[in-house]
Amino acid sequence: MDAELTRSLVVAADLLANAQAVAVLTGAGVSAESGVSTFRDARSGLWSHFDPLQLASPEGFAADPGLVWRWYMHRLAAVEAASPNPGHLALVQLERLTPGFTLITQNVDDLHERAGNVHTLHLHGHIARFFCQTCQTPYTLRPEDRTAPMPPVCRFCPGYIRPGVVWFGEILPERELRAAWQAADACDLFLVIGTSGVVYPASQLPLRARRHGAPIIEINPEASELSPLADICLRGPSGVVLPHLVAQMHRR
Repeated sequence: MDAELTRSLVVAADLLANAQAVAVLTGAGVSAESGVSTFRDARSGLWSHFDPLQLASPEGFAADPGLVWRWYMHRLAAVEAASPNPGHLALVQLERLTPGFTLITQNVDDLHERAGNVHTLHLHGHIARFFCQTCQTPYTLRPEDRTAPMPPVCRFCPGYIRPGVVWFGEILPERELRAAWQAADACDLFLVIGTSGVVYPASQLPLRARRHGAPIIEINPEASELSPLADICLRGPSGVVLPHLVAQMHRR
């Protein structure tokens, strides 16, 4: 680890150790370190010639529900095969060390929960939850659904079952978004981890924190759209940087 990163880790650890309310925004980079491909990277091989709107929009689902269902069963299997990485586990420790902690994720997997995080808000939904596209009744996935050529049909209406993720053109879940705004408004420190910072409205959350003076810490291998906002940029994979950050907090 280079000297500049080490110095930045010490400053960041001091800020975290003194914070009373921490908000954390995680993006696809965190899950990618567990082998979960980003949405666009997952469109490889068989899926590479499909437009994203064919696979992740209400219009695409209406036009070809079988195609969309098979795509999401493929993605779900990849998520279930993945395991939390050291970055996920470090965030669990950080939650336990911080009086007030809210984890806001753009990821649709459950790796944060499997690692042990408790206060997690899923802005873009959850790939392992399902409901009827027509009447919104929740649905429990059956083993045979995973290899079916078409989505199941709802028990209560003729509608097809769909994954509980937010597709292009859909609004984010109101409860989660409201809680995320509240966390950004109330925090005295905001962490941005593994996100490009270009997806609205999640990209606005650090701006909300900045408006009331909360320091911003970014953890990312590369600069992002949010880097100019950050007080501290910790360059490296979250699975490497976060464990060092938590270890530095313990040394204080």
